[in-house]
Amino acid sequence: MKANQTVLKEFILVGFSSYPHVQTFLFVLFFGLYLLTLTGNLAILGLTWADRSLHTPMYLFLRALSFSETCYTLTIIPKMLADLLTEKRSISVLGCGLQMCFFLGLGGTNCIILTLMGYDRFLAICHPLRYPLLMTNVVCGQLVVSAWAGGFLISVTETALIFGGSFCTPNLIHHFFCHMRAVVRLSCLDSDLTELVVTMVSVSALTGTFLLIIITYVFILSTVFRIPSAEGKQKAFSTCASHLTVVIVHFGFAAIVYLKPEGSGGDDTLIAVPYTVITPFLSPLIFSLRNRDMKNAFRKLLAKRSFWNT
Repeated sequence: MKANQTVLKEFILVGFSSYPHVQTFLFVLFFGLYLLTLTGNLAILGLTWADRSLHTPMYLFLRALSFSETCYTLTIIPKMLADLLTEKRSISVLGCGLQMCFFLGLGGTNCIILTLMGYDRFLAICHPLRYPLLMTNVVCGQLVVSAWAGGFLISVTETALIFGGSFCTPNLIHHFFCHMRAVVRLSCLDSDLTELVVTMVSVSALTGTFLLIIITYVFILSTVFRIPSAEGKQKAFSTCASHLTVVIVHFGFAAIVYLKPEGSGGDDTLIAVPYTVITPFLSPLIFSLRNRDMKNAFRKLLAKRSFWNT
């Protein structure tokens, strides 16, 4: 039990205050990336809704991922941008708990949806004849709901463990948002056990979903290599390329944040930027630029607009 126990009503987010001379530059950079991220995700949501040819399970999963990532960025980036322009970087204890819960829940949802997208590609390539029966739009919707339920089950559990006790002064969170490791260290109780438990839960969820994706791609590759024609192999690979790229980026940056050993050095604030800012920016970009159907849907939309304007 720590001695300086008190009832805290708010935390102070230290954030990027250690870099006062570059805060304006960081604001412009992050604000630009945030606008591009929103534009990319909203474009995917709009195209997959407007083009009936994209009303398939593959693109329903993509729409769900874009919506989840839009909500994910809303929990972190607006507050971060506001703090870059002000000296008062406070957040209430309740607000901190809600931010952590939604950040962890939406992050977990993203991981599960990416896993479901891999499972969808596995069914489409390895069981093409049974695919229309196994993966209907109704089944896809049920799986997406399950992804949200699974993600928030984990996040509510972790948040309850962290905010179940009281917090001690100083109330400084050495991060730009309520990151679970930074907050749990302020607990008045022995925080080592709680930090170990929540870290293990997050790492288990992260590695578990990643291993499931790896297993699906082992089966996919074994099937693709048995396709006799080079054209067939290329077509199969093209349907997986964007998903696999996003998986590598998403889980790669997440591993840096959650698998970094304690005391290994490095600023946790800077280390979290790729996972919270760069990954959501790259995801819609990869799915849009590396996907022929999305590009065709965009061209059709532009052609339709030019037709009505003439």
